[in-house]
Amino acid sequence: MSTTRCIAFQGDRRVAEGGLREVARALKAATDVDPDHPVLIFDLDTSEPVEIDLRGSVEEVLARLPAEPDEGSPEPTPLQGETPRRGPGRPRLGVVAREVTLLPRHWDWLASQPGGASVVIRKLVEQARNAQAGKDRIRHATEATYRFAQAMAGNLPGYEDAMRALFAGDRGRFEAMTQSWPVFIRDHARRLAAPAFDGSAVSSAS
Repeated sequence: MSTTRCIAFQGDRRVAEGGLREVARALKAATDVDPDHPVLIFDLDTSEPVEIDLRGSVEEVLARLPAEPDEGSPEPTPLQGETPRRGPGRPRLGVVAREVTLLPRHWDWLASQPGGASVVIRKLVEQARNAQAGKDRIRHATEATYRFAQAMAGNLPGYEDAMRALFAGDRGRFEAMTQSWPVFIRDHARRLAAPAFDGSAVSSAS
């Protein structure tokens, strides 16, 4: 699990961006100065909402946050049905064991491949990931942008047209429809959406 990175808004103003604890400190300071404006926090990658309890002192706020993930990686564990292979100086690969259910003929085929089942399955997964990387990147960016815009711009002019342009892959139209949005909301929405357009032309609007 990687460290959570997020972005926080107070009203339509971006307050902070970065690690969870860094954002919590900045957001706590901002709400102490201006407690009347609502705050929203988003995962920087997915735009999923992030909850931070801002009650109490800065120390109390930070103490309630989840602990940072351990930097250590677990030793690789063989898949169910695979014979463990041991050797001197085995590196810490950072893999995570999960149960995989296959038919006997699949296990037979895996057993006949060099390197063992884990090596073969990792290669197959990487090949599939590479083949789908472009589509996955577009889908991920579209979903993250829509999630953020729905929360922050749902009542702003041009929202519906901007979302139609987003799902249609029309970058120029998307930028035109977001031009009047508050600058922090507009800029973050455009940053999230950029991979969704996959090289389409940039609008002259700025």
